[in-house]
Amino acid sequence: MQNGNKYVPPHLRNQGGGSSSSGGNTENKQTERPDRRGGDTDRRGGDRGGGDRGGGDRAGFSDNRRSYNERPANNSNDGPPPATNSRWNNVNLGGGDDRRGGGDDRRGGGGGGGGGDDRGGGGGRYGRQGPRRNERGFHGDMRPDKRLEKELFEQEFKQTTGINFDKYDKIPVETSGENVPDPIEEYTLETIGEDLMRNTQLIGYTKPTPVQKYSCPIGGAGRDLMACAQTGSGKTAGFLFPVVMALLKRGGTPPPPNARRRSYPEALVLAPTRELASQIEAEGRKFTYCTGIASVVVYGGADVRDQLRQIDRGCDLLIATPGRLVDLIERGRISMENISFLVLDEADRMLDMGFEPQIRRIVEQEGMPMGADRQTMMFSATFPANIQRLASDFLKDYIFLTVGRVGSASKDVTQSVEFVEENDKVQHLMTFLLSIEDGLILIFVETKRSCDYLEDVLCGKGFPACSIHGDKSQREREDALHSFKSGNTPVMVGTDVASRGLDIPNVTQVVNFDLPSNIDDYVHRIGRTGRAGNTGAALSFINEKNGGIARDLRDLLEENDQESPTWLAQMCSFSGGRGGGGGGGRRGGGGGSRSNYGARDVRQERNGGGG
Repeated sequence: MQNGNKYVPPHLRNQGGGSSSSGGNTENKQTERPDRRGGDTDRRGGDRGGGDRGGGDRAGFSDNRRSYNERPANNSNDGPPPATNSRWNNVNLGGGDDRRGGGDDRRGGGGGGGGGDDRGGGGGRYGRQGPRRNERGFHGDMRPDKRLEKELFEQEFKQTTGINFDKYDKIPVETSGENVPDPIEEYTLETIGEDLMRNTQLIGYTKPTPVQKYSCPIGGAGRDLMACAQTGSGKTAGFLFPVVMALLKRGGTPPPPNARRRSYPEALVLAPTRELASQIEAEGRKFTYCTGIASVVVYGGADVRDQLRQIDRGCDLLIATPGRLVDLIERGRISMENISFLVLDEADRMLDMGFEPQIRRIVEQEGMPMGADRQTMMFSATFPANIQRLASDFLKDYIFLTVGRVGSASKDVTQSVEFVEENDKVQHLMTFLLSIEDGLILIFVETKRSCDYLEDVLCGKGFPACSIHGDKSQREREDALHSFKSGNTPVMVGTDVASRGLDIPNVTQVVNFDLPSNIDDYVHRIGRTGRAGNTGAALSFINEKNGGIARDLRDLLEENDQESPTWLAQMCSFSGGRGGGGGGGRRGGGGGSRSNYGARDVRQERNGGGG
């Protein structure tokens, strides 16, 4: 049984605790392992990859439907090729699979409080005016701390700047709205101030990305902003920089005269997932280092007591998921009355996937300032027109900013498509994995059950793999992410929870084992590679089941100067191209058609109606 105090990757579990041969000892293994998902037979669509198919005649994968990205190894009838590099030394594609043992529940604790620095705020005790404030009116520490500085800026896993980063200057940028401020061209004391200038040097930022060039002066001018930028283009700094600049310029605001014993943050960032919220807070701690601004992150799935302790010590910048924030508001521990800066990251997903009631309650019903008393920014890689109309309820006289081609994927990602029948996907995936010698590989599947199943199969065959999806506890998700980022398990299987906004360094390959039902999610998935100017590759398995996304996928490939297989055009003609998608098409029955992209300011379609 796995030790619950230490994370052991699946491919290393149960070693030394009995037989681990992949021969005929499967009955004993089945009785040893808790039944977490209802047995081994009723998986997705029958026997997919449990045994050795021999790699010979694979039905439905005929020569005339292979992608242009042919792999000579697939033409052999001798089964998958042997591993050619040391990372796959333990791979055994023959015989049965020795799947994971213990399914221990590590849901215990929490973390999730963010912060972690010693603010000197009185251990969470309130005085008559609340937590202790520094000379700037905030709750954080302004003293340099070498230990904290090393923790923040000398990270174990760091994304290097890619060879194509300088090409960002050539990316087209469009703005609409009245009196748009001029963009900045570099980080200087005049453009971002002394504190941020020092911290950008510690981080290693040398020049602003296009979204940062515009968002900093727009935010500095106090204007509302709706920004649509391709994923991996620096959106997090794009909204945190203006918030930090404005807070430092204005100084901390005391709570209202009738303030009760609760926290009154001044800036709020809402994000759809725990992972994205944690990632934003981690970046926020770097940008606010030695500024005195205290940042805290709150999200579901973690111990609320730890988060409340952090809040009680003082919170100026709050990063939150909508559900947990509503919970803390109902508990009377957080007030929205002092919020001057509101940011919605991945705004289309939050508004479009069921968070609208919580967001409207937070923004409109909990005393948050309105109109000129609050500055609001929305950021995402996609902004369909119907979401723009909904978002305009939160914005006033806003500037609409598009960086690059709206709703498009990064051209630094080489995209390829292969026709693979459902029953052949597992074998085809393992053959592909053996050809990858370095970098991290992120595999997307459609359901949580598929995610667990595919992880089991890959681990059973010797591929070091982990998985992440919404049913895992926060501890399990954090452990999996750490194991993946460190390269201990260079293969991670995930659902779309891992695709939105997460910045995982050094992902070189994305595999769409199951294609999503709409093109928006496809863009976000493949955006996990090719970040910060680095190059990457995305491979997608497609078959007749995916007819609903076929035409949108073909259009996106052509738009990004990628080669589109001839059979894909035939598939579009046969399927009609849109409307199917296998359920869950979220954007009005079109399966996420390209016509729904927010390629232009929707106000222009209403003859300048304004927001």
